[in-house]
Amino acid sequence: MTNVCAKKDPSFGKVTLQNQSLGKGDKDTPAPIITSVFLLGAIMLGGLVGLLSPLAGENLSRGIDATLMVMVMVFLLFFESRLGSVFSAFQNIRFLALAWSANFLIIPAIGFGIASFFFSGQPLLFGGLMISFLALCTDWFLGFTLLAKGDTELGATLIPINIITQLSLFPFWLWWLANGSGFADFSLLPRMLLQWFIVPLLAAQAIRFAVEQLLPEDRCAPILSVVRRCVPFVLAALIFQILATHIREINQQLDSAILVATAVYVFFITTVAAGETLSRLGRLEYPQRALLTMTMAARNAPRMIALTAIAIPNQPLVLAVIVTGMLVEIPLLTTLNQLLLKFKPEK
Repeated sequence: MTNVCAKKDPSFGKVTLQNQSLGKGDKDTPAPIITSVFLLGAIMLGGLVGLLSPLAGENLSRGIDATLMVMVMVFLLFFESRLGSVFSAFQNIRFLALAWSANFLIIPAIGFGIASFFFSGQPLLFGGLMISFLALCTDWFLGFTLLAKGDTELGATLIPINIITQLSLFPFWLWWLANGSGFADFSLLPRMLLQWFIVPLLAAQAIRFAVEQLLPEDRCAPILSVVRRCVPFVLAALIFQILATHIREINQQLDSAILVATAVYVFFITTVAAGETLSRLGRLEYPQRALLTMTMAARNAPRMIALTAIAIPNQPLVLAVIVTGMLVEIPLLTTLNQLLLKFKPEK
């Protein structure tokens, strides 16, 4: 589909640095710290409501599906704008192959080893941790890459490829985690894909087409940008509903939160070390080294929270693990950014 908003904008299909910045007023992607603050507030409020009023939590549970649908639509509405940079990626095939191998071959191996060490024999905790580890970040890492003075233009070419690969592999990962453990009902996957991806995708495309045809281009792009800024609010609403509904079950496993946080820390340190090793072996210059390190270290909790709530609707402990991982990750990424800048070679 031809994008009317993009016809007169030569930067469309490439993520502009100003719009992807984390420190200069991000116009497209919500800053990770904003999402983290909203999540923390949603966790505290949802848990409080669920503990004080189980009836209120039960009533809130009836709106989870509606909030999930809004979340999915928000993701899909702006998905197409990333596809234009797929073609640019092939101009940097060597780095692309290195980053893809790191994210989809090396990272899963590292994650499996760490999750097995901490939660072997505990399928829900193991599964939640693995989903968190497998969910590479497809947006925020550009903001941290920019702050670390990395190659954000090259990083923009990774976004659509990472999204497509991640969504394509998610059913496989789910099947693997569910196999023999009762972690999820894999037989529901075809209906899940139809209800929660194919139908919303068609609806999102129809809405996007209508917006592009009915509005002038100077009003079209800002609307899609506003939609994207809604992610922290919708995600916080989803977490609030889930916590208010399931806080009592989660509370029984509260002692596992420390182990989850420790596992995330170990994963983070290991992936950063792996990124540095690959950068040296690949003889990458600093901008590409910072980009590779960030794309390997950053995870995408928001998308995985939505997908996991859809695929595994009755396992709140799995979602709690993913949220815990996200809250631990934000300060670690901020620290990594400072370390990269400290050891950045002088020109």
